[in-house]
Amino acid sequence: MANAQGYAVLNPKAELVPFSFERRALRPGDVEITISHAGICHSDIHQGREEWGQALFPMVPGHEIVGRVKSVGSSVTGFSQGQLVGVGVFIDSCRKCENCVAGLQQYCFEGMTGTYNTMERDGKSVAYGGYSNLIVVDENYVVRVPESLDIAGVAPLMCAGVTLYSPLRHWHAGPGKRVGIIGLGGLGHMGLKFAHAMGAHITVFSHSEKKKADAQAMGADDFIANPSEEYFKKNSNSFDLILNTVSVDLNLESYLSLLRLDGTLVLIGLPGKPYQVPAGVLLGKRRRLAGSMIGGIPELQEMLDFCGEKQIVSDVEVIDPDYINKAWERTVASDVKYRFVIDASKF
Repeated sequence: MANAQGYAVLNPKAELVPFSFERRALRPGDVEITISHAGICHSDIHQGREEWGQALFPMVPGHEIVGRVKSVGSSVTGFSQGQLVGVGVFIDSCRKCENCVAGLQQYCFEGMTGTYNTMERDGKSVAYGGYSNLIVVDENYVVRVPESLDIAGVAPLMCAGVTLYSPLRHWHAGPGKRVGIIGLGGLGHMGLKFAHAMGAHITVFSHSEKKKADAQAMGADDFIANPSEEYFKKNSNSFDLILNTVSVDLNLESYLSLLRLDGTLVLIGLPGKPYQVPAGVLLGKRRRLAGSMIGGIPELQEMLDFCGEKQIVSDVEVIDPDYINKAWERTVASDVKYRFVIDASKF
């Protein structure tokens, strides 16, 4: 057993406080990681405040983890001491269903084992997340991080990054394709960076004209703040792919009307209530309304390799652990460009 230090939510809706706990003893296939940085995802807040149903307390949140290997189990072959590595949204899965076998562990038939707010698959170990200085993870759920990348900016790639990379790859964003990104936040800015690096023509849709300069600096070809009915009429049948990264109620019919024949609108954000979509807007151009959730381990590694090649990281604000509660407040208020990352060396 290894002693760990971090921050935890002790009961629903309470503030995070310093927390000491023990990581499980190293198993033969485990990797022990000294955490360097941990990103703050909005889902940490939802779970810490028990907004997604019953949660497990005390809770150490965090599933955007980067650090260096401290030690490895006796059967580990893929990692060595000192290596820069990452851990994302899940730390296990059934490993035998067709989705797991295909490297799509995020869609495991039995359900993936989250990095925190759950019990591990042995039924004994509580899964504590990355708001800490140390973590122990099976090597099959650890990925290599290119040394050329800024470590702090890597942390959000473990969730926000792969969440946007996966649909862009699946729906073949690239040269000759017109891609729309709804929202320029923690998720949207990663989608913009990836789509630009893939060679697509990108339009960012935002509620704020203030984000135009940032969008253009990240590679946006067009920026539309609060698109009007006239815009939707003028630009109908013009997009191949639109990614909706926001969690607010939108008129999806208008955005679907922008799609060409066989175009796809992908839902990534989680709205507070169900969307209403008239069937006609889908039928008329064989359009698709789809969803996408993070990525499997092979795709997570592919994304990191792509980021190393293209020098892509998240735009971050690095904070000390004692600022986490304030960072949660600012995240809810969308007051960050574009992700908070905790300096885990200060736990």
